[in-house]
Parts: sequence; structure tokens; C-alpha cells
Amino acid sequence: MRAAACTALLILAAITSGGAQAPAAPPQGDQPQAVFRSSTRLVVQNVYVKDKDGQPIQGLTAKDFVVFEDNQRQEIAFVEFQRIANEPVADVQATIPDPVRDAAAGVQRAVNVEISTPPTASVKYQNRRLLVLYFDQSSMPLTDQLRSYENARKFLDRQMAVSDLVAVITFSNGILRVRQDFTDNRATLREVLDVLQVGDDLNGDGLPDTADSGGDSEFSVFNTDRQLSALQTAVGMLRGLSEQKTLIYFGSGLRLNGSDNQAQLSATKNAAIRASVTINPVDARGLTASAPLGDATQSAAGGAGGLFGGSNVAANSQASQDTLFSLAKDTGGTALFDSNDLSLGIVRAAQAVTDYYIVAYYSTHVEPDGKFRRVRVELQPSRDARVTHRQGYYGDKTFANFTNADRERQLEEAFTLEDPITEITIAMELNYFQLSRAEYYVPVSMKIPGSELTQARSRGAATTRIDFIGEIKDEYGITIQNIRDSITIRLSDADAQQLARRPIQYENGYVLLPGKYVIKVLARDTTTGRIGTYQTPFVVPNLMREKQHAPISSVVLASQRVAAGDELFTVRQDAEVAALNPLVVDGQKLLPSVTRVFSKSRDLLVYLETYQRDATTTAGRPIVAVLSLYRGDEKVFETAPLPVIGGMHPKSKAVPVKVSVPLASIAPGRYDCQITVLDPETQKAAFWRVPVAIVP
Repeated sequence: MRAAACTALLILAAITSGGAQAPAAPPQGDQPQAVFRSSTRLVVQNVYVKDKDGQPIQGLTAKDFVVFEDNQRQEIAFVEFQRIANEPVADVQATIPDPVRDAAAGVQRAVNVEISTPPTASVKYQNRRLLVLYFDQSSMPLTDQLRSYENARKFLDRQMAVSDLVAVITFSNGILRVRQDFTDNRATLREVLDVLQVGDDLNGDGLPDTADSGGDSEFSVFNTDRQLSALQTAVGMLRGLSEQKTLIYFGSGLRLNGSDNQAQLSATKNAAIRASVTINPVDARGLTASAPLGDATQSAAGGAGGLFGGSNVAANSQASQDTLFSLAKDTGGTALFDSNDLSLGIVRAAQAVTDYYIVAYYSTHVEPDGKFRRVRVELQPSRDARVTHRQGYYGDKTFANFTNADRERQLEEAFTLEDPITEITIAMELNYFQLSRAEYYVPVSMKIPGSELTQARSRGAATTRIDFIGEIKDEYGITIQNIRDSITIRLSDADAQQLARRPIQYENGYVLLPGKYVIKVLARDTTTGRIGTYQTPFVVPNLMREKQHAPISSVVLASQRVAAGDELFTVRQDAEVAALNPLVVDGQKLLPSVTRVFSKSRDLLVYLETYQRDATTTAGRPIVAVLSLYRGDEKVFETAPLPVIGGMHPKSKAVPVKVSVPLASIAPGRYDCQITVLDPETQKAAFWRVPVAIVP
């Protein structure tokens, strides 16, 4: 393998762009309320103990439990029993919210709401079941949102139990909001849902009406990392509550693909386990049928299958639910798919929480090393009972400010953590282009939001440095390439103002053989100490085996070219490998969009290659390319067939295809962009489809 060619760029042009309080705990009579001692060593386990008939066993005390952490017996602080009643609340007639009536009835508006937690980590809600209705509005079109709100009301009006306390959290337009703290006031909860129903996409274009065309907004449109990061933040808000928490996630699928981060998925799961939160996804799409060319989260069959090799429509259709199922399975939750009765998902998640014990103990493992702690809870003396609890947790990881002496060691330690650190958002795009019968050039593009770097400026730093460490492994776990770079960024006053709206784009490239790989990269801002981790599998297909379709490379969508050598930041480069990059033509470098969000003020630039190994002339066969934009099943735009003649590379047999599409006349919104390549002589075609967003 050859060394990587690496470049990092700061984009110079414009980028494409309530406090209701929870009710007090029910009176407990003469029974004292258990209180935690404030200590970083205190660990809480929610333990279910049931007899052979599946009924909860009551009356146990601290003397009846034994706790082991990493096979070492731990000191139990206390044990508290939580009795969960399932009797439904008395039926009430749902009413239309009225500000005057609600004020008289004590209904409070949700303004600047937070999840309230006890200052000493005590048991705040005795004998209550804590449910969080989490609406991921960023992933749901308006029809799915309305379906979610309607079924949430159904639960409140008909299925809510006397022990239930409900909180409401939303994620939209890159912002996570607590709409309502835990309460059993159904009038308040209905009023919150009515406010949400109004929404912020009144024009129905699939983008929030308040969406900003610059800044970090492009990272929130298609990037699943932002959705998972927001979910991680939400479960972190709940960590201060010792009780079991049940989060019901409403969304229209959550698909991890080539532009998404497996490290963020792991971090979200680990945060939920650490906070005693189960994630219970509800697919707001209800009963669905697959479109012939797939939905807006997948590429069509044919060609190279988007970024990561061929795939079939059925598999891609299911992929949007696979991540949701993984979240449920690994956090102890349940998932509801393919049902129009979404309230059933809330009921199932709620009913999974029965009587349980809060078992608190002081861990002997106090080092903040981020390692996994395996936990085992047993009864003594041994009895015929089934004890279930979380099997362990990842400890917190604390990094001190890096010094020159230990920066490298600490960076490598962060890279090897099983619980990834995802403080910095990273978006990544990988592509592939055939060089010869056996070798492929794989350019890797990463974007980091500029707002992440403004924090360094706020600390008075004139410069900051971003360290990169990473590796590419094959399917057998063998390291094929190592990544180790640093870039220094000047933070003058002018730069600081630009950083908030213009991301850092870091690029490198590798020569790889066909096969399955995993790339993992860690980035760290040395001024703030913030760290981001990105990990994803990818495939370099063997195009020599493509017989059914016209063989094509990845398709690169962009909106900007920069002069090679005009980069603000340059790191180690290998001239031999850099010369192989097909995205550099006549001294101009095409910058992949990565986020696939484009401004109307710029042309959409498309680059791909088709390969003609059997061509009989040096010019190659003429081909035809067409770009189409779809909204649902409706074709809203299509270019005239673009003939491509000549230009075949003598070694790779690649015929470059370049398309430039003005976007000024296209209305803002979300579309499916489809590229069709036709080879009239061989009667073969290739199709490539991906979701894009056009902003003002």
C-alpha cells in the first residue's frame, strides 16, 4: 500500500447551506425516604426480582442482596423498593386547550423547562413510573409528526396509569428542548402536544421554516450523528434521577450508512445504560410500503450502490429500522414497527416497568478510566427467584488538559476506549475510484462544524490545533493504514467570526484493494480538550466483477472547487498518491459536500467515472448521463441527456462524467437526487440515488 495524501481546508466561500414543575412524590407515611450520599463512587442499579410465576417479590432489604463489580464484592449503601401501580387514571373528556381556563385550572405553559433532579441524588419520585415522550422532529415529515402526537394523546386520555409521570422532549432544527418536566397533569401534557402540532414546517418543504442556510444547520439535515448525539444528551439529562427511566423515541427511521458514525451509536447506548434509561423506538411511519427506487434514506439498486457497494432495495428499506432495533435491544427497551397504533409502543414500554428495587452501592473502582465495569447482583441466601438488571456500565472518563509531554499518550488512550468520546461532531464521506484492475483510490473527506472551534477562541486563544489519529482495518482486523496528523488553525478576530459558519474540511486519500474495511478517526481540539470519534464500515467493491450494470465509481456531489495549493492548512502529503486523486483537475480541487446540503446560490457539481475495460478504442465508447430530482414519486427536475464522448484514461479505462446543474430555479426542500448512466452500445445502465437538501 502507498502512503496517504492528506489535506485539511477551511472553506473560504459561504457554506451551503416551558418551566412546569413535576409533582411532588406521593406521601410515604412513616417510611423514611432513602437519600444518597454525594459521592462519585456511588452506583445505582435498578433490579427486578420475580418468582417462578413472574410476579415481583416484595419485602427484600439490603441484607438480602449481594453486589459484585468486576468480581469484587461491593458495599451496599441502601435498597429501596419501588411499587408500580398499573390501574388506569379515571377517564376524562379530552378538551381543547384554552389559555383562560388553563390558567384558572393551574395549567402552566412550558417555557425554559429543564428536567429537575434532586440536588443530593435522592429518590425524587417514589413509586412512580417515569416516561419520556421524545419526538425526533428532524426525522419525521409532517404527516408522521401528526400521527405521533395523535397517538400520544390517545395514551394520555385512555391508557395512562396512576403511577405514570410523563415528560416531553423534542429535537428539531439541531436544537434539543425539554418541553415538559415529569408530570401527571394530563391537561398540561395535552397542551404541550397541541403546541407541537403547529410545528415549524408550515410550508411543507421538509425543512424547518426557520432553518439557517449557513452555520451548523447543514450537519443536522441528513447526519444521523446529530440525532444520536441529541438522544445522548437527553439521556444525560435523566442521569441525575435514580429511578428507572423509559424513553419512547418517535421517529421515521434512523438509518446508519456511509455518512453516519458507528462510534456515536455506541456512545448513545452506553450513556443510556449508565443513566438507567431504556430506549423504546416507535416508527412513526406506521404501516409502509417500499417505493420501487427506495425512500429518501437509500440509494437505488445499480452501479456501485451509492458509497458502499451494491445493495438491494428490501435490505435498505429495513436498514432504517435496524438502528432503532439496536438501540432498543442494547438498552433493554422494546421497539414498535409497522403498526398504525403507535400508542401501543408507549403502552408496551410502560408495562415493561414493574415493581423493582433501587440498589445503591459504593464502587471500589474509583478511577475515571472509562473502562467497562461488569456488575452481578445476587440474592442471599440463594432462593428460587429471577434477578434481572443491567450487566454493567462504562465508567466516566476524565481527561486533564494535555501537556506536550503526555498529549500523545492521552490521545492514544482516548482512541482505544470502548466507550467512544463524541463531544465534537464529525461528518465523513468516503468514495472510491478504480486505478487498475486491482487498486482503487479512496478519498476520505471529514467536516467539523466551525462552531466547535469558536470555543477555543472564547478562551482567548490566538491559535488552536486539531490532532487526528486513526486507522483503517480490513475485515480480519488487520491494520491497513494509520492516520496521524495535526493542523494548526489561526484564530484572529476575522477568523473567529467566520469559524462559526464555516466548517473545517479535512481530506486524505488511500490506495486500497477491493474488500470490506472499518475506518476509525479521533479528532481533538488541543485548546478546549474536546474530542470527537468517528467509526464506520465501508466497502471497496470489485468492479471487475460487475456484469449486470454499467460499472461506475462513487458519485461525488459538491458545490465548490478550490485551487490546489490555496489551502489554509496543509499537512503531510505524498505527491505520488496525491497525483492519483481524480477530484483534482487542472489545478482545481473538487470538495465533496459530505452533508449533501446545497445552496441555491451555487451550482450543483457532480463527478463520477464509468469504466470501459473492454473498450476497443483509446477514446472509449460514448455514454449518456442524466440527473433527476424527485420529491416522493414526483419528478420535479431533470437535465437533458448529457453525452460524454472521449477522455478515457489509458490505464484505468475510466471515462470521467462531469455535470453542473444551476439550482437557482429549484425550490428549497428535500429531494432524491438520481444519477443515471447509460451505455447505448452495451445496453447497460447504472443508477445512483441519494437524498439532498436545497436551502436558500
